[in-house]
Amino acid sequence: MSKISRQSTRDGPFGQVVFALLLVQKRWYCARSSIRWLTLREQRMECRPGCGACCTAPSISSPIPGMPDGKPANTPCIQLDEQQRCKIFTSPLRPKVCAGLQASAEMCGNSRQQAMTWLIDLEMLTAP
Repeated sequence: MSKISRQSTRDGPFGQVVFALLLVQKRWYCARSSIRWLTLREQRMECRPGCGACCTAPSISSPIPGMPDGKPANTPCIQLDEQQRCKIFTSPLRPKVCAGLQASAEMCGNSRQQAMTWLIDLEMLTAP
């Protein structure tokens, strides 16, 4: 059972785009569609080398080693290495919010830019 938490409509290049923040089986997802609701896909995937979008686009309010106040949106996490991989990925110091964000075809798209766009949309949708 899914629950829509927030929904907004914006004008996009191909007409109106509906964004919704969904709670599905205790996990949050952002869904969007320009014409109709798309089926929410949870197609897990491996992180794309050199991407780091999920560690850059969203704001994080939880403390991160080296960033005790968290990080603002659109700012790379201090824990990203030169290959844009998380240095504390397997560490218990990794914030739970980071561990809860899993790479998926929906979120990551086909490029880092598509992932950044999706995550920035999610950030705007969930802003207070």
